Formats: sequence, C-alpha cells, structure tokens
Amino acid sequence: MSIVAGKRIVLGVGGSIANYKVIELARQLTVAGALVDVVMTEEATRFVTPLTFQSLTYRPVYTEMWSTLENAAAHVKLGEEADVVLVVPATAHTLASIAHGLADTMILTTILATRAPVMLVPAMNVNMWQNVATQENVALLRRRGLHVLEPDEGMLASGITGRGRLPEIERIEGELRALLGRSSGRLAGRKVVVTAGGTHEPIDPVRFIGNRASGHMGYAIAAAARDEGARVILISGPAALQPPMAVEVVRVETAQQMHDAVHEHVVDADLLVMNAAVADYRPAQAVDHKLKKTQEQLTIGLERTPDILQSLVDIKGPIKVGFAAETNDLLAYAADKLKRKNLDLIVANDAVGSIGQPDIEITLLDVDGRHTTLPRQAKALIAEQLLEHVLQRWPDRLGRTDAPNSTPSTRFQED
Repeated sequence: MSIVAGKRIVLGVGGSIANYKVIELARQLTVAGALVDVVMTEEATRFVTPLTFQSLTYRPVYTEMWSTLENAAAHVKLGEEADVVLVVPATAHTLASIAHGLADTMILTTILATRAPVMLVPAMNVNMWQNVATQENVALLRRRGLHVLEPDEGMLASGITGRGRLPEIERIEGELRALLGRSSGRLAGRKVVVTAGGTHEPIDPVRFIGNRASGHMGYAIAAAARDEGARVILISGPAALQPPMAVEVVRVETAQQMHDAVHEHVVDADLLVMNAAVADYRPAQAVDHKLKKTQEQLTIGLERTPDILQSLVDIKGPIKVGFAAETNDLLAYAADKLKRKNLDLIVANDAVGSIGQPDIEITLLDVDGRHTTLPRQAKALIAEQLLEHVLQRWPDRLGRTDAPNSTPSTRFQED
C-alpha cells in the first residue's frame, strides 16, 4: 500500500505565481489515497481560487481563521489530526513567520498546533532566497526539526535565472513520501541497498556487450523502500530512467564497478536486493580505439565477469534477495541459485516476458522452500508486495528501532 494512502496531509498554499503547480500536487496526493486539507493564505487566493483545490481534493478549503465559528478551532483540529504538514510554495514571509513563531494566519497557527512532521518548499526571487535573513531563518527552521526543501535553479517569474524556482512536483512528492516513511515507516532507521539496470562491458570506446534490462524493477523497489523510511542506496547500471527522489544513487557501468560498489555499501546494510541484470561475460581485452569494418567476421574473446552474489556468500548481516530471470526451467534454476548463493529469498521471473516491460509476474522462493506467486501487474505494485513479503517474513531482522526524527516539544526551541 502507498505510504500516503489514508494519511491526513495539511497542504498550506502561500501566495506565489508557482501556485498553479500545486494544483497537480493536490490532485496526485488525493489520487494516491491521501486526505488532503488545503489551507490558503489570502495572497494565495489571488492566484488560484479555493474552488479549484476543493474540486480536486473533495474536501473544504480553509482560507480565513475567523470566517465561521467552526474555523475558530480548525487550526488546532487540523494540526492535531495531521500526519504531515506541507507548505508549498513557502514564501520568504512565510518562512520568517514560522521561524519566529507568529500566529496570524491559519497556516501559521496550524504549524504551531501540530505534532506532525513539517515540510516547507520555498519558492521566491533568487535575491530573496540568498538574502542572509532568509538563509538564517531556513537554518533556524532546520535546527528545530522542520524539513526545508532546497529550491531548484532555473528561469524565475521575474525573467532572471537563479535558485528560487519551485521544485518539480515529482521531487516534492518523493521528498514527502520519504519524510512520511522516516516518521512512520517500518524501515525507518534501516539501510537498504538495491542494484538495478544492466551493465555495459566495453568492446571499444563506442561499443559494448549488454542486455535489455531497463532498470524499472530495481528503481521501483528503491522507491518502495524509501516510502517505508529506509535510507536507500540505489546502485544503478546504465538506465534511461529518472531515479526515485530522496534516494542515494551510485552510478556504475561495468560488472566490476557494480561489484566494488556493492561491497562498499553492503557492510552496514539491513537488506540487499540484487535486481541488476549483470553481464556474465566481458571482452577479455577491450581496445582503446574504435574497431573498423576491415573483415567479414570478428571474433571477440570473452571472460567471466565477477559473480557479485557469489562473492557475498559469507556475508551474514543483511537479508539477501536475489533475482533469477530465465527462459526455461525457471523454478529449478531459481531454487539452485537460491542455495548456491546462500540467499534468504530469490525472485524468479520469465526473462522474455519481463525485461523491458512495464509489468511483471514473479514467484518468490524462500530459503525454507515456500513458493509465493504474485500475478502479473505493474512493477511498482510488485515492488511494494515484494517488500511487504520481506517485512512479514523477517520482522525480527527489520523491525523499526528508532524514533521519529523530530520531537514536538523541542521543535520551536533553540538548540
């Protein structure tokens, strides 16, 4: 299940031309199953009408603290019931007001009244963002445990280019999911390493031996682990995909580079998911210049690449999950690989019907011999179900041990 499903999200909307982007954010969060309560400043209503947000969230929109008797206590109720408070766009005035504990708008009073995590997404002129007053306010807010998302660099409404642009909605939602995961996810405080994509083994500077792996499955697993609060290290071979937001990406190209990266990051990992389609062979001798078509046939000598899973056989710390993509005798090959590589779990899938495809059917083979088949569906859904299986199967090794990042009693006190 999505980390935002069923969550109560207070979406504070400040006065900015960037408001038109927030409409899509409200829609996406609602579609994902969140209960989105929009609170708008008076300035925000001059850019987008409250009816727009109400039509997309199917919930009332709050604009004034004293418009009705019910609204007089709405900020307390919203703050107490919220799972997260998100302010986007957060103007320089809003940042300053929150930093100094002001309470003259409904957004400000809601933040003062909440015990939930708070994420602020600034958008403003580059000079306003770089102003020492704004930067000191941001530093103060971060010390108090509020999550302030750095604005993007690009063309601003004023026509100049600089840092101050509202981040893309995908980035905001990714960071929001990560924040929710860290505060309530079952992998909060845990480290998850995921490999994804294929590898390229060079023949010459412009040619390589590779495969059709797209990276979709591994990227989806990384996103699912992020949503559960884990610190995720995504070790990715070449892939034409945008990595999930709020994960650490390590780019590699060859099997040897992936081998080295896995060994570097697996040391203190709690879960290792080896989804990458690593090339089994590489040219024994790559040349440093482009080969010319000077003969009818070309013979390239190949040698084995490092067997990454085999090199991890004696590592006892993390739960180890492997993948077996086969074209025949799928379960037999997968069961053999599970045993030889000393894995806790292996994911078996048909190579022809899954590599490069948007959806997949898999069979999970546990170390104790149990088989579980997940029917064909989108890889993002399969990733969530795979992670759920791991969490249910090894709760003692993946149980949450940390507390949420911030404590409400100290949020508005100096360190």
